[in-house]
Amino acid sequence: MRHLFRSLAILATMTTVILAGAALALAAAQTTCPVMGGPINKQIYADYKGERVYFCCNGCPSQFRQNPEKYLQKLKAMGQEPEKLPAR
Repeated sequence: MRHLFRSLAILATMTTVILAGAALALAAAQTTCPVMGGPINKQIYADYKGERVYFCCNGCPSQFRQNPEKYLQKLKAMGQEPEKLPAR
């Protein structure tokens, strides 16, 4: 019985890892501003926790900085990911 529970725990962990990897693989590069929803301008961005988030206009970065986690979640809900910054 203990073997069964151990096997089920391992299976559950493996399933979680596989599904998380699949979700990351499905995320597309950012094309939409998380604040206003328009197409991004790669000249307008904010860096946050090792990621670069692009915006559609100059007003959006300040809005993003007020609640970055909210806008990152919105971006991820759209199936898009911010650009990863190179490690320093």
